[in-house]
Amino acid sequence: MALSTDEITAAVPGLLRYARSLTRDPVVADDLVQDTVVRALERAGDFRGESSPQTWLHRILHHRFVDLVRADRTEPVDSDELAEQVERAWQQDSYTVDGETVVLRAERAQELRDAIIRLPASYRSAVVLHDAQGLTAAQVAEVQEISLAAAKQRIARGRAMLVTHLARGTERRAAVGDVPLRCWDARSRVSDYLDDELTSAERAALETHLGGCPTCPALYAGLVGVRSALGAMRDPDTVVPPRIADRLRNA
Repeated sequence: MALSTDEITAAVPGLLRYARSLTRDPVVADDLVQDTVVRALERAGDFRGESSPQTWLHRILHHRFVDLVRADRTEPVDSDELAEQVERAWQQDSYTVDGETVVLRAERAQELRDAIIRLPASYRSAVVLHDAQGLTAAQVAEVQEISLAAAKQRIARGRAMLVTHLARGTERRAAVGDVPLRCWDARSRVSDYLDDELTSAERAALETHLGGCPTCPALYAGLVGVRSALGAMRDPDTVVPPRIADRLRNA
């Protein structure tokens, strides 16, 4: 039984939520969903109904995401070792976190997204699929094409890593205080700010952030300086090299 176009279309909102939880870049998320839809349409005849359409489509996106991470080479090679390090810490009776801090941060969408992005790809996908998308552990195993036991382990380890990441960075948040915008949000808007393409509200939020953040102003200054230096390389339009001017006259 081939998968219909209507079934694929109906799954797009869920696929988009999944992709946006996997990557902080909405453009990359949109590209992941687009690639998934294209591949699903191309392979619709391969669908045999052995899993649900939702599981089948999420599997395509999951593997596309993992391929993207591997090609990017920004993730540590031994992600399982990172997960095991956190698990070993959790096995120690003396290990704990500030529970109130973790819960407060988890309730702030951007804080939670920042922590999710820090998880290795396979664990990030497992936790998002199970806890955010509502898939069962068995369905996660189908999506990632691993055993049920392995899926349950990835979910458990992913959750533990998530809590550990949320518990870290107290000093950083204290330094930033009540400055609006997370640093990445601010930094991702600087180019539009320099090109005067932000709304007045967006400009005000970015300027307030730059006025109180301990790290972003230096990056902003660097961007401004490099932009100015690049602009200085441009000769006036009226300056035409003599050699080219001669060729134009001869022509």
